[in-house]
Amino acid sequence: MSAKPAVVLKKIEDAAPAVPPSPAVVTAPAGTRPQLRRLWQLLGVPLLSIAIFLFAWSRVSATIETSLGHIPGPLAVWQQAVALWADHRAEREKAAAFYERQAQRNEVKRAADPSADIVTRKYTGKPTYIDQIVTSLKTVFAGFMLATLIAVPVGIVCGLSKTLNAALNPLIQIFKPVSPLAWLPIVTIVVSAVYVTSDPMFEKSFLISAITVTLCSLWPTLINTALGVASIDKDLVNVGKVLQLSTLTTIRKLVLPSALPLIFTGMRLSLGVGWMVLIAAEMLAQNPGLGKFVWDEFQNGSSFSLARIMVAVLTIGIIGFMLDRVMYALQSAFTFQSNR
Repeated sequence: MSAKPAVVLKKIEDAAPAVPPSPAVVTAPAGTRPQLRRLWQLLGVPLLSIAIFLFAWSRVSATIETSLGHIPGPLAVWQQAVALWADHRAEREKAAAFYERQAQRNEVKRAADPSADIVTRKYTGKPTYIDQIVTSLKTVFAGFMLATLIAVPVGIVCGLSKTLNAALNPLIQIFKPVSPLAWLPIVTIVVSAVYVTSDPMFEKSFLISAITVTLCSLWPTLINTALGVASIDKDLVNVGKVLQLSTLTTIRKLVLPSALPLIFTGMRLSLGVGWMVLIAAEMLAQNPGLGKFVWDEFQNGSSFSLARIMVAVLTIGIIGFMLDRVMYALQSAFTFQSNR
């Protein structure tokens, strides 16, 4: 009797239809989807937003009429950017031809009279758009470096001494919000009165713009440096006292490494402020640079002026972004914090 159920189960299993094996399901590796999502966020979303911006710009620009015609769209701006680059190449060719002719004349003059006084003249052609960019970069770099050399030591002193911090803080808060348009006339008058020489090392226009950048951009670095120094771990300071380290050694070995993240944050802010200030200063004082280029095109009033001004606007923004990325890379290289 006990064998009958087994026989019945065997017959049922033999009569049941065979179930085909399920196909293998291909699944992506566990880490692929997060990587794709991060790639989309870092690259896809910015590119999509830029494409939407360009599309909206091209649509809206055709509907706005000005005294110089329609607002230029992306294509017109790109054409003017190419034209400015072609102008730069043509001007460089003229300069090369000028120096070649001058060298040939000097060789002939030297062959005729070996003791002749050979004078090498500088090419005085108009500065191109690329030249204006280089001039602005040199000026903002000089002003930013001068601001850093002033702000970091003063910030360290303010962070270490509550008395000096209390003494300097009112002055910092008074001068910090002053506009570059207010500083510029004062700087121009002072530089013109003090910097009087027959053989100047720097042009007055360069000094005026650089000092204006310094006066407006040093405050973020100064404040962040003081905050970083004041907020370091007190145990580190006590260790320095126990080891009887000198003040300079304490600053170099303990204070600066701890305050570097905030110092670099202040420097990034200062560089951005300095770049904005420089364009305004060049535009108002008519000093060489991108600001002067924008003002000259505005005064020119040609059919291409508006497109060239927009080329300058985009250039200013792109250079500002690149300067910030450079400072971010330096901050990542010299500091230990991963989140900034």
